[in-house]
Amino acid sequence: MGLYLTVFDGDEEIDGIGVGRYADFEHFRDSVAGALEGGVKGSRFPILMLHSDCDGEWPVAALADLKRELIEIRDELREFPPDPAFDSWRLQFLATNGITPKTLMDSFFDIDGNLLIDRILELIAIGTDRRLPILFQ
Repeated sequence: MGLYLTVFDGDEEIDGIGVGRYADFEHFRDSVAGALEGGVKGSRFPILMLHSDCDGEWPVAALADLKRELIEIRDELREFPPDPAFDSWRLQFLATNGITPKTLMDSFFDIDGNLLIDRILELIAIGTDRRLPILFQ
């Protein structure tokens, strides 16, 4: 079962991200906690780290803080080596597309190969501009 982040305006989907499996998102957050929070999940980045990945949403009121967190995370993850713990679908994707992550930031991407943090930042921009939450599905 996969995690999908999306912004809807009424019944119309504006944009969405196929994150991968729920375990992929949790691995991303575990990596952030290990590299940037001293292993204490949510100590620096509570909006990203402490939100349940089950059905729910990041409300509009949280999007500015989530953006700030993700920009800090993105910038800091660029200082770490890539994640060697890729699962089979990620390894296959990288091999098929000739991609070699150079930093920990490059190690996390959506099912289309786009950098995960950059795609979430795009959803935040849409949600902020349209005053709409990001939904977890």
